[in-house]
Amino acid sequence: QVQLVESGGGLVQPGGSLRLSCAASGSIFSINAMGWYRQAPGKQREWVAGVTSGGSTDYADSVKGRFTISGDNFKSAVSLQMNSLKPEDTAVYYCLATAGPSHYWGQGTPVTVSS
Repeated sequence: QVQLVESGGGLVQPGGSLRLSCAASGSIFSINAMGWYRQAPGKQREWVAGVTSGGSTDYADSVKGRFTISGDNFKSAVSLQMNSLKPEDTAVYYCLATAGPSHYWGQGTPVTVSS
């Protein structure tokens, strides 16, 4: 089992920045990829960014160039630096860890972009 705890969400004005963190614990040796998803009110959960154990990163087109995922201490922590935030980035952000066929989710951290 892997436990994930997100932090860093909050209220920010358009154009501002936030940094989300995800701390992993438990059977972290089994993790081979981590990522971030988000779910806006009334919408389906969508993938935002991911990083593999090999260091490869990828981003949704909607956040490319504005968000950066990093796993400096991959398998125990991953962060999401969000710059140039827009109102449409408002959502609950969830951390995901993939370990073989298993997927583990955090409880989510809310981000609100509003003036």
